[in-house]
Amino acid sequence: MKTVLKDQQLDDLFEAILALETKEECYSFFEDLCTVLELKSISQRYEVAKMLTNHFVYSDIVAETGASTATISRVNRSINYGSGGYSMIFKRLSERKPQ
Repeated sequence: MKTVLKDQQLDDLFEAILALETKEECYSFFEDLCTVLELKSISQRYEVAKMLTNHFVYSDIVAETGASTATISRVNRSINYGSGGYSMIFKRLSERKPQ
Protein backbone atom coordinates (compact mmCIF):
# COMPACT_ATOMS: atom_id res chain seq x y z
CA MET A 1 0.00 0.00 0.00
CA LYS A 2 1.40 3.37 -1.02
CA THR A 3 0.14 6.35 0.88
CA VAL A 4 1.47 9.66 2.13
CA LEU A 5 -0.12 8.85 5.49
CA LYS A 6 2.00 5.78 6.20
CA ASP A 7 4.31 6.29 9.13
CA GLN A 8 5.28 4.55 12.36
CA GLN A 9 2.70 6.34 14.49
CA LEU A 10 -0.16 5.25 12.23
CA ASP A 11 1.30 1.74 12.03
CA ASP A 12 1.26 1.62 15.85
CA LEU A 13 -2.32 2.92 15.99
CA PHE A 14 -3.53 0.39 13.44
CA GLU A 15 -1.80 -2.44 15.31
CA ALA A 16 -3.64 -1.34 18.45
CA ILE A 17 -6.96 -1.29 16.58
CA LEU A 18 -6.29 -4.75 15.15
CA ALA A 19 -5.74 -6.03 18.72
CA LEU A 20 -9.33 -5.13 19.70
CA GLU A 21 -11.52 -8.21 19.98
CA THR A 22 -15.04 -7.06 20.83
CA LYS A 23 -17.37 -4.18 20.14
CA GLU A 24 -17.16 -3.24 23.84
CA GLU A 25 -13.36 -3.09 23.61
CA CYS A 26 -13.79 -0.80 20.60
CA TYR A 27 -16.09 1.47 22.58
CA SER A 28 -13.59 1.65 25.46
CA PHE A 29 -10.56 2.29 23.27
CA PHE A 30 -12.16 4.81 20.93
CA GLU A 31 -13.86 6.67 23.78
CA ASP A 32 -10.41 7.19 25.29
CA LEU A 33 -8.76 7.95 21.94
CA CYS A 34 -11.27 10.31 20.32
CA THR A 35 -13.62 13.06 21.29
CA VAL A 36 -17.34 12.45 20.96
CA LEU A 37 -17.42 14.86 18.00
CA GLU A 38 -14.59 13.01 16.23
CA LEU A 39 -16.34 9.67 16.63
CA LYS A 40 -19.66 11.11 15.49
CA SER A 41 -17.97 12.59 12.40
CA ILE A 42 -16.28 9.32 11.52
CA SER A 43 -19.45 7.29 12.02
CA GLN A 44 -21.42 9.82 9.96
CA ARG A 45 -18.97 9.49 7.05
CA TYR A 46 -19.23 5.71 7.29
CA GLU A 47 -23.04 5.90 7.18
CA VAL A 48 -22.85 8.25 4.19
CA ALA A 49 -20.57 5.76 2.41
CA LYS A 50 -23.03 2.93 3.06
CA MET A 51 -25.89 5.00 1.70
CA LEU A 52 -23.95 6.11 -1.39
CA THR A 53 -22.95 2.52 -2.05
CA ASN A 54 -26.64 1.62 -1.89
CA HIS A 55 -27.43 4.35 -4.45
CA PHE A 56 -29.21 6.81 -2.17
CA VAL A 57 -29.45 10.36 -3.52
CA TYR A 58 -27.79 13.28 -1.74
CA SER A 59 -31.05 14.76 -0.46
CA ASP A 60 -32.01 11.50 1.24
CA ILE A 61 -28.53 11.17 2.74
CA VAL A 62 -28.68 14.73 4.10
CA ALA A 63 -32.11 14.06 5.61
CA GLU A 64 -31.08 10.73 7.15
CA THR A 65 -27.59 11.57 8.44
CA GLY A 66 -27.46 15.34 8.77
CA ALA A 67 -24.24 15.32 6.75
CA SER A 68 -23.44 18.36 4.64
CA THR A 69 -23.34 18.03 0.86
CA ALA A 70 -19.60 18.80 1.11
CA THR A 71 -19.12 15.76 3.36
CA ILE A 72 -21.21 13.60 1.05
CA SER A 73 -19.17 14.77 -1.96
CA ARG A 74 -15.90 14.03 -0.14
CA VAL A 75 -17.05 10.53 0.76
CA ASN A 76 -18.29 9.99 -2.79
CA ARG A 77 -14.84 10.95 -4.14
CA SER A 78 -13.25 8.46 -1.75
CA ILE A 79 -15.59 5.72 -2.91
CA ASN A 80 -14.95 6.45 -6.59
CA TYR A 81 -11.29 7.50 -6.60
CA GLY A 82 -9.87 6.48 -3.23
CA SER A 83 -7.90 3.47 -2.05
CA GLY A 84 -10.81 1.01 -2.17
CA GLY A 85 -11.17 0.80 1.59
CA TYR A 86 -14.90 1.33 1.65
CA SER A 87 -15.64 -1.31 -0.98
CA MET A 88 -13.27 -3.77 0.73
CA ILE A 89 -14.99 -3.45 4.10
CA PHE A 90 -18.52 -3.47 2.68
CA LYS A 91 -17.70 -6.66 0.76
CA ARG A 92 -16.27 -8.34 3.84
CA LEU A 93 -19.22 -7.33 6.00
CA SER A 94 -21.73 -8.58 3.42
CA GLU A 95 -19.91 -11.93 3.31
CA ARG A 96 -20.27 -12.26 7.09
CA LYS A 97 -24.04 -11.81 7.14
CA PRO A 98 -26.12 -14.96 7.01
CA GLN A 99 -28.15 -15.13 3.81
